[in-house]
Amino acid sequence: MRPLLIALAAFAFASPAVAGEIENARWIDIAVSGSIREHCGMGSIPAMNFGNLERRGLGIQTRVAFDCNVPFTMTIKGASGALTHTTMPNGQGPYGGKLPYNLAVQMPVRFPSSQTISKSFSSAQLQAGGVISSNGGIATDGMTLAVELGLAPTPRVLRPAGAYEQPPPRDGGAVQK
Repeated sequence: MRPLLIALAAFAFASPAVAGEIENARWIDIAVSGSIREHCGMGSIPAMNFGNLERRGLGIQTRVAFDCNVPFTMTIKGASGALTHTTMPNGQGPYGGKLPYNLAVQMPVRFPSSQTISKSFSSAQLQAGGVISSNGGIATDGMTLAVELGLAPTPRVLRPAGAYEQPPPRDGGAVQK
């Protein structure tokens, strides 16, 4: 407390600088700096259960938390290129074991103004890795994933009864900064 009182007293008796005391001064340069730590984070993607796959036009849309304060490129991968029968991935007899799907990704990004980027991938494209870029923007408001089943241009194929899934790829997807 005592040092504070001394400082206040010294300030009260100090005289302000007058323009005449600084010869030819027209501006002052001040250096100010700081930093913000880079980060990219994504929430968990909930399981998408379509129920009875014999119905046509099945689709599910879900919001996923996503926040990346640096420009990024995201690679999305799928291991088998389709929802695949868990015990008969190649089907049996006249029955096919795969059900293709389409994945659409949509997210707002800032440049600093806000824009929405979106891209769609067939399940076959995801085997090699579907790529979506922020094009120099950052994402702070999450993303929307939409999956629609059976959109490949193939004739109607009979499929065996049982469970179908898209197993995760061995090397996973990635977000690159």
